[in-house]
Amino acid sequence: MKKQILSLVILALLAGCAGTDNEIVAEQPIQDIYKNAYAEFNDENFEEAAMEFLKAENQHPSSPWAADALVMAAYSHYMDEDFAGAILATDRFMRFHPGHKDVPYMMYLRGMCYYRQVSDVRREPGMSAYALQQFQTLVQRFPRSPYAKNAENKILILKNYIAGKVMYSARNDMKKENWTSAINHLQTVVKDAQETVMTPEALFRLTEAYTAIGLPEQANGYAQMLKQNFPDNEWTKKLK
Repeated sequence: MKKQILSLVILALLAGCAGTDNEIVAEQPIQDIYKNAYAEFNDENFEEAAMEFLKAENQHPSSPWAADALVMAAYSHYMDEDFAGAILATDRFMRFHPGHKDVPYMMYLRGMCYYRQVSDVRREPGMSAYALQQFQTLVQRFPRSPYAKNAENKILILKNYIAGKVMYSARNDMKKENWTSAINHLQTVVKDAQETVMTPEALFRLTEAYTAIGLPEQANGYAQMLKQNFPDNEWTKKLK
């Protein structure tokens, strides 16, 4: 957390340096800054490397290397597990270099920043959705990017993860006989996560839920959907 706060402060200060009139910042040749930055990076001093790369971009924003400096700053933050700092660097890159060849990579890196936090219960709310949105946007905008295939794999993993959480809520609702909430959750899985492993169970649970509230036609409709789409699935075999 301290590293993330430090990154936020550093980027804010760098962004504001151009507007200060009372202080003169001595510029270093970009070659020297880059040399120091890569030395820190190669020594796995990723926090220091990120600071140096940001310095290079801030002091030489018109340099052909400025975009690369932001790429390396974002990656250094990512390697340091400072995901907030990495996301800020990708945001700055997108703002100033929207047509750069490394846009697909920065979109992928931003998605990975969210993806790496999905398993952290303290940060999870929203992280899976943010990661999913980022990877989906990458695939839509750059389907031939070298990162698209990996992003597609992450999308499927995230959809299964999100669907699993929805199914967990639906099961709890069914135990409490809160049928309206359960049905809403189950229909969300069927509608938005059809390609996930949760769909057969969701269809089976919908037959149970509609049977419980006395709507046999709807229950039978979901039962038929389960049989037609997943004839050999274990949940299909449980139908009576």
